[in-house]
Amino acid sequence: MDKVLSLQPQNTHSMNTQQYETVIILTPVLSEQQMQDAVAGYRGLITENGGEIVHEENWGLTKLAYPIDKKGTGFYHLFEYKADSQFIKTLEVAFRRDERLMRFLTVKMDKWSMEFNQKKRNGELHGQKMEAAAKAAAKKKVELEVEDDE
Repeated sequence: MDKVLSLQPQNTHSMNTQQYETVIILTPVLSEQQMQDAVAGYRGLITENGGEIVHEENWGLTKLAYPIDKKGTGFYHLFEYKADSQFIKTLEVAFRRDERLMRFLTVKMDKWSMEFNQKKRNGELHGQKMEAAAKAAAKKKVELEVEDDE
């Protein structure tokens, strides 16, 4: 008998892989170790479900723009990762069930935001900003010197 070739992709899991960015705000009543354990748990949840962490930042204890649950600060943490689109529902259910989490926001990244984040991590944006600031400062200094001469 002849074998029938399948035209269906063998791994449909990777077909829905997108890049996401999630920021979580953990309650400030946690100790540093408890906060790190919570973050490690979410990192593990992402990787155990076929996700890949691209970048991670701990923003530390930061003042909130407005009080949440009568708290003025929170531990901010950012995850940038690649994951299956169906996994986001699972992740957000875990966020909603965790009493240590005050807020979260997940955003699907497009090619421009991924490019921007990569430039930011490489320090390319910082260099451009510093050059612009140096030019502005030099121009202002020239203007001040002209005023002093008068």
